[in-house]
Amino acid sequence: MTSSLQESLGARIKALGVTAWGVADLDFVRGAVPNPAAVFTLPVARYKRAVVMGVRLADDVLEAIEDRPTPLYFHHYRQANFFLDRAAFDIALMLQKEGYAALAVPASQVISKDPMRGLVCHRTLGWAAGLGWRGRSNLLVNPVYGARMRYVSVLTDAPIEAGKPGDSDCGDCTACVTACPAGAIRNSPDEFDLKACKAELDEFVHLPFIGQHICGVCVKACRGKARE
Repeated sequence: MTSSLQESLGARIKALGVTAWGVADLDFVRGAVPNPAAVFTLPVARYKRAVVMGVRLADDVLEAIEDRPTPLYFHHYRQANFFLDRAAFDIALMLQKEGYAALAVPASQVISKDPMRGLVCHRTLGWAAGLGWRGRSNLLVNPVYGARMRYVSVLTDAPIEAGKPGDSDCGDCTACVTACPAGAIRNSPDEFDLKACKAELDEFVHLPFIGQHICGVCVKACRGKARE
């Protein structure tokens, strides 16, 4: 690892306005998860690290959600993804300029509908980077901001220091279980009913001015310490 690269990376990410970031060891991820194919749907053998960046969502937008997504949340969701994609694009170019391989993975790009998957699982990479834990809602729960975050990842072979995986949990909080309009959230994240969740999203996509598989109800419910 070169400390100058680590410091330059941190300074660049901070300047971009990212809320939180960390680095995941991809060799660790490949060995730690039961089904790596569920985490990576593209060849990643050449990459050793993932720079994971998150941005906090606006509380006032989330508080307006009741039992379904709002047009305001839809717009905010897209803007958060755009912000993250631009940040990842910037960091990937920086690493490439330094002579390393770097691939910016979109924050929200669905490439499979059954099951619903993206190119990588940002939640799992965020966990490995120490940004939080897998909550009952199957979302990454940050200790400060809860699930009120969106994430993006940059895969790279740069020799940067990786963080330690999140080792906490939701404790006795069941706010997302009560709030979920699909009844998809259970006591354990392994019991999360993805089919029930997707069925509800299939209904939400037809709401006026939505047109996308989003919800936001469990995101709102998981406040984190910033809203205690």
